[in-house]
Amino acid sequence: MQAWAPSTNMRPTSYDQINNIKSLLLAGHSTRSVAPQLGVGIATVSRIRSKHLPDLPLPSPGRPRKLSPRDIKHSISLITSDEARNAPAVAQALQEVTNKQVSPSTVRRALKSAGMKPAVKKKRPQLLARHRKARLDWAHAHKNWTLEDWKRVVWSDETKINRLGSDGRQWVWKKPGELLSDRLVEGTVKFGGGSLMVWGCMLWDGPGYAVRIDGRMDKELYCKILEEDLCSSLEWYGKTTQDVIFQHDNDPKHTSGDARKLLQDLSFQVMVWPAQSPDLNPIEHLWFHLKKQLAKYPDSPGSIHELWTRVETEWEKIDPSVCQNLIESMPRRVEAVLKAKGGYTKY
Repeated sequence: MQAWAPSTNMRPTSYDQINNIKSLLLAGHSTRSVAPQLGVGIATVSRIRSKHLPDLPLPSPGRPRKLSPRDIKHSISLITSDEARNAPAVAQALQEVTNKQVSPSTVRRALKSAGMKPAVKKKRPQLLARHRKARLDWAHAHKNWTLEDWKRVVWSDETKINRLGSDGRQWVWKKPGELLSDRLVEGTVKFGGGSLMVWGCMLWDGPGYAVRIDGRMDKELYCKILEEDLCSSLEWYGKTTQDVIFQHDNDPKHTSGDARKLLQDLSFQVMVWPAQSPDLNPIEHLWFHLKKQLAKYPDSPGSIHELWTRVETEWEKIDPSVCQNLIESMPRRVEAVLKAKGGYTKY
């Protein structure tokens, strides 16, 4: 007896069915969703897809994305325009516009996939409209300065240096689950351990004199520093007041009538300086360099006097190239202010 075998004849797919399958596939439906909609087998849909639409991209595997490319673009716009400051605010805004229930976690993943990264807000002096205008005017006035022009500037500033505790974040590598130990803790004391104020200046030739400020800096002390330490710094490098342009910020003691008259009597040319602009003063980065060197000491100084001794030691070690590298950044700083229309820069 001849054994039974299944028929190999398949019912031909009609022209209309082929067109319906193609339409659904082109609309983005998957093979598995098209088959039951039209009452045909998955194999039939796959065959028609391979034959008639060989270049059609396969649908992404897994669950479909909650946020469309348009939603992600809108999310980025909300963040960059400051209409929404965080993921929960973006999720709420998207729900109001699209009626989609989206979690903050979904928004965070979408922003990361678009190349955005979370970051801690940097602290900067607040810039009002008048500050931005003054910064922009200053940048326009100095946009054509050459490096030779910037080499003439004597930069000055004051800074506070702590005896104990960090002047910034201290990072350390930690094992998973590692308990706190001396290695992982930066010790502090109840009242901070004290600090000292330092005035300093910087030339292209190298650092000028650094001055320890005991007590409060007032206009009388500032005038004394200008007359003695600033002028001594110029003399050390063989310069006169006519050779340089002096920079200081708009602190009231700097702009007092006594300070202005003294600088005029000493024949200093003083640079006009925009308020709220520490990012334009390269000596700020010299302070950072100094504090980084101080942080390399294995033990905290036992007193303010010992701290000052370390400051003097590290200040005298500063190579002129450190100052020159910072001053060479001035054309880029000016360009950054112009690009930001007087706003914040990366410096």
